[in-house]
Amino acid sequence: MSENKKQTGKNEMKALREQRKAAVNRARSAIKSQNKDIKSIREAMAGGGKTIPEIASAAGMSPSRTLVYVATLKKYGLIAEGAKDGDYFKYELIDAK
Repeated sequence: MSENKKQTGKNEMKALREQRKAAVNRARSAIKSQNKDIKSIREAMAGGGKTIPEIASAAGMSPSRTLVYVATLKKYGLIAEGAKDGDYFKYELIDAK
């Protein structure tokens, strides 16, 4: 590959990185926020089984947002659905040892 083609490729990559910088930063911010929410949920559940409203209250999140995270964590085997407590199921963390 000639030096001229290498330089052209580098310039194109630099322009592409600059063009997509805002999108990459938005994605990083969203991932950081999601990780913070998941950490809050896991900390709220550390004391034992809790219902969605209990988890939401302890984590400082809305019940609907909490439900989405709990359903996702359940899907990936990080949370288990326990016994029913009134109208709600209790959810518990699964040890990942």
